[in-house]
Amino acid sequence: MGARQARKAATRERVLAAARDLFEEMGYEATTIRMVAQRAAVSVGSVFTSFSGKAELLSQVMQDRLEALYAELEQLAPHLRGPTVDRLRSIMAVHYGFETRRVRLFVVYIGASFLWEEGQSVIPLGRNHRLKTMLAEVLRNGVERGEVRADADLGVFIDTLLAAYMWNYRLAPQDGANAQAMITVMDRQIGLLFDGVAARA
Repeated sequence: MGARQARKAATRERVLAAARDLFEEMGYEATTIRMVAQRAAVSVGSVFTSFSGKAELLSQVMQDRLEALYAELEQLAPHLRGPTVDRLRSIMAVHYGFETRRVRLFVVYIGASFLWEEGQSVIPLGRNHRLKTMLAEVLRNGVERGEVRADADLGVFIDTLLAAYMWNYRLAPQDGANAQAMITVMDRQIGLLFDGVAARA
């Protein structure tokens, strides 16, 4: 990497770090590109060199965080043991443990994603292909082990599971729920949902 590219990459990282902190501190609506530029000690133009606006900036902040999350999950996945329902619980528990390190940021992301318009340079909420692939693999293995019905609609199950996962984040601002409280709720929800796809004796 040349000196110019290195400077550009360093600026981009400063902008992302500033945006991440501001979105968490101020929320999506209150944060402006000018504030991000000031926090990152760059010009407003430098922000727009890499990002089209706030939506893309928040989307990229969250995608970068997901890379760190999946580094954790990829280490965990080969060691998952027990019934399919417990493997699902383990994956979602790791998610809550990770996202509650910056829970306000994640809640801001959930809310902001409903404001984004079609065609913006963002990855919409729920388009997490890596998570869906991981959950589908656990469920397919469950089919092979005879724990999940072969005719179960795994796509609908995964969408419903992720809807419950997102919905539970309301407990953080409303009730001050921490990771363990949300994991406890999610464990019960997974148990109920899994009854719908479980193989019958």
